[in-house]
Amino acid sequence: MGHLGSAEPPFDIAKKKAEARLEAAQERLLRLRLILGGQIGAKKIGPPLCVLFEGWDASGKGGAIKRLVAPLDPRHVRVAQFAAPTYDEKRHHFLQRFWNVLPGWGGMAVLDRSWYGRVLVERVEGFATKEQWKRAYEEIVEYERTLAAEGMILIKFWMHVSEDEQLRRFEDRAGDPLRTWKLTDEDWRNREKRPDYEVAIEDMIAKTDRPRARWTVVPGDSKPYARLAVVEHVCHVVETRLTKLGYDLDAPGV
Repeated sequence: MGHLGSAEPPFDIAKKKAEARLEAAQERLLRLRLILGGQIGAKKIGPPLCVLFEGWDASGKGGAIKRLVAPLDPRHVRVAQFAAPTYDEKRHHFLQRFWNVLPGWGGMAVLDRSWYGRVLVERVEGFATKEQWKRAYEEIVEYERTLAAEGMILIKFWMHVSEDEQLRRFEDRAGDPLRTWKLTDEDWRNREKRPDYEVAIEDMIAKTDRPRARWTVVPGDSKPYARLAVVEHVCHVVETRLTKLGYDLDAPGV
């Protein structure tokens, strides 16, 4: 798969080194979050920040999200999870159910799955017609263009994991009575359709990667690496955007 590449080492990293880098990145993120919220620095609210996660089953989305929000005051970040749309949600345009969780200026939201379900699971499983999911690429691009035009910092992650590592994690969950709830029959069915999902993922990235809404593919076979890579990348994107907006990130009190 051209875009997704390998999820295996050299992206592996020693545990202690990973923990040190993660802790440093979390401290950077906390500082940036306070700047965005107008709590320190110039004390003006900054642009909304939305971090979106998609990925394979057992790719480490939950663990990455946990480390991303761990240093933050829970009053200053919203984590929203999305499963299959309800009956009532299906009566509306597929993007409608995501509006209410998006952050406003000074806010931050983390999305565990998103509007990309239309061109992934709904495409592969036949829950959307071919006309619907083919049309959705441009609808999503325009949706994200609108958000970016209003100032939103939109960061999109695809958490990638190799087929062998995914199987190992499935088997670990199946053998752990405290984690079996995380493994469903649907996970096994999705694994059988992995080639179809690979095609859908490649199309998704190729058709919806835009300058203000870039995809970042995170190699996830090494959980320590994946977790610190997510937090470091969020810090880098936010710092870059704030600098372009004229924030002095080195000013006293920032």
